[in-house]
Amino acid sequence: MSSPTTISIEKLARLVGTPHCPALIDVRNDEDFALDPRLIPGSQRRSHLDVLDWSSQFVGRSAIVICQKGLKLSHGTAAWLRHRGISSDSLEGGFEAWISAGLPAVPLAKLPRLDREGHTVWVTRARPKIDRIACPWLIRRFVDPDAVFLYVAPSEVVAVGERFKAEPFDIEDVFWSHRGELCTFDVMVEEFGLATEPLLRLAAIVRAADTARLDLAPEASGLLAASLGLSRMYVDDLEQLAAGLTLYDAFYRWCRDATEETHNWPTAKKPGA
Repeated sequence: MSSPTTISIEKLARLVGTPHCPALIDVRNDEDFALDPRLIPGSQRRSHLDVLDWSSQFVGRSAIVICQKGLKLSHGTAAWLRHRGISSDSLEGGFEAWISAGLPAVPLAKLPRLDREGHTVWVTRARPKIDRIACPWLIRRFVDPDAVFLYVAPSEVVAVGERFKAEPFDIEDVFWSHRGELCTFDVMVEEFGLATEPLLRLAAIVRAADTARLDLAPEASGLLAASLGLSRMYVDDLEQLAAGLTLYDAFYRWCRDATEETHNWPTAKKPGA
């Protein structure tokens, strides 16, 4: 039964992948997590035993707490967070209900190692255009909201990855890269267990724009034009990434909610008007 301190699976599913999604905190104990070592997209693991130690990281944000069945662990942790001034709810039915609803989950084994602050760190070539903005968007929205991205000279990507413990992507001969006709964004959608209809639709647009096969999706020409325009507006790659996140937010919401909507002007006049 719903309560003032819970959120439904359906409501959370509408928030996941959007820039306004609350922090998602998975507090399943190790025994429960071992039964299915995946995460609701965008969530991060924390121990309920250490809530007083890590709660300060979420000050100024709202949070949704997830446990195995939406019972004592999530309710207790959310209550502690509220005590610390952090608006928090418990997910109704917990992780089990999310999976039972057929919703996507990210395998923990696919995530790169975390840095000392608990973030994933990624590295790729400087001066991004399409894949190197699309992939960070996917990671920030569905995998690790606090992920760090390093843009470096193409010749230095592998060495920077090794020396700074960063995961290389969108270069040749690494795991996170093009495979056959698929671009890196396609690969991430599949490997991270995110093959939902909206993301597969977006992946087709990204692939078409990124591989000069604009016939694959009519929207690809628009994405290509906007991406090339952004690359000329910004000298700083991270500033371009910040602007690009909004671009991909818009494309994702179109893929999810607005593919059947049309627009025309002027509006049709009434007969006899």
